[in-house]
Amino acid sequence: MTRLVHRARDLAPATAVVMTMGALHDGHAALIRAARAHAGSGVVTVTVFVNPLQFGPNEDLDRYPRTLEADVKLAEAAGADLVFAPGADEVYPGGPPQVRLAAGPMGEGFEGASRPGHFDGMLTVVAKLLHLTNPLPPVPGAARTAAFFGQKDAQQLALVRRMATDLNFPVDIVAVPTVREDDGVALSSRNRYLSDADRVSARALSRALFAGRDAAAGGPGAVLDAASAVLDAAASAEPPVGLDYLALVDPATFTAAAPDHTGPAVLAVAAKVGGTRLIDNLPLEFGAPE
Repeated sequence: MTRLVHRARDLAPATAVVMTMGALHDGHAALIRAARAHAGSGVVTVTVFVNPLQFGPNEDLDRYPRTLEADVKLAEAAGADLVFAPGADEVYPGGPPQVRLAAGPMGEGFEGASRPGHFDGMLTVVAKLLHLTNPLPPVPGAARTAAFFGQKDAQQLALVRRMATDLNFPVDIVAVPTVREDDGVALSSRNRYLSDADRVSARALSRALFAGRDAAAGGPGAVLDAASAVLDAAASAEPPVGLDYLALVDPATFTAAAPDHTGPAVLAVAAKVGGTRLIDNLPLEFGAPE
C-alpha cells in the first residue's frame, strides 16, 4: 500500500527515503525531518515494512508492533510526502527470495553473531526498497537519492554504506544521530516491552557509553574499562542487565579497534533486560598520539 500524505511535488523519483519497520517514534521523526531538510522541494518517502527475512526462528516477528495509522500521521507531521507500506507478497513475490545479499565477514560479528542471517535479510530488503522507491535511472546532472539511517543501529549503518559502495548504488547514505529520552535511553520500538523496573535497569547501557566517552582521553583501553565498570555493576541490578557484548570498533570495517586506534570509532553495547534485547552506541574520535 502506498499512502499519499502530501501532494507529490513532481514526477521525479524520490529524492530522499527513510526505511522503517513501523511503530514510529520520535527517533524516526528525526530521520524524516532530516530527509525533508535535505530533499527541499523533492519527494520524501517513508517505507513501513516488517521484514520477515530479518527475524530468526526465536525472535519476535509476530510480536513486533504494527501501528500503520499512527505511523502515517507521524510521517506526515514530520514532513513525508509518501508512506509506502507494502505487503510481503509485494516485496517478495513468489515467496522468500532464492537470491539474497550476503553481509560477508563485516556482518558476522556482534549483532551478526547474536542474530545469524539478520544482516543478510536486512541488506536484501534495503536493496529491494531502494529499487522500489526510486525505480527510474538517475537523470544526468540530477541530485542523487539519499537514504537516511539512524546511528543507533551502527552495524546496520556500516553495512548499508558498504553495500552502496561495493554494489554501486546511486544513493547517498546519510546517518542521523541517535535520539534519546530524558533518562538517556535510546529511542527504540522495543522500549515498549520494558516494564518500569526494566526501564530503570536499561539506563545502564547509556550510562556505560557516556562513562566510556568521558574516559576517551585515556585511549581505547580506558574507554572499555570505564564502560565495563558500569555494566558490571548493572549485572547485579534487579532486573539484571545481561550483557551480550561491549565493543569499541572501527566504523568502516566493524572490527575491534586496536589499542592504539586513532580516528573515528564506535563504542557499541548490546544487552538483555527482562525479556527485551537492547542495543546502543556512541561515536567517538581518537586523536593521533603526540
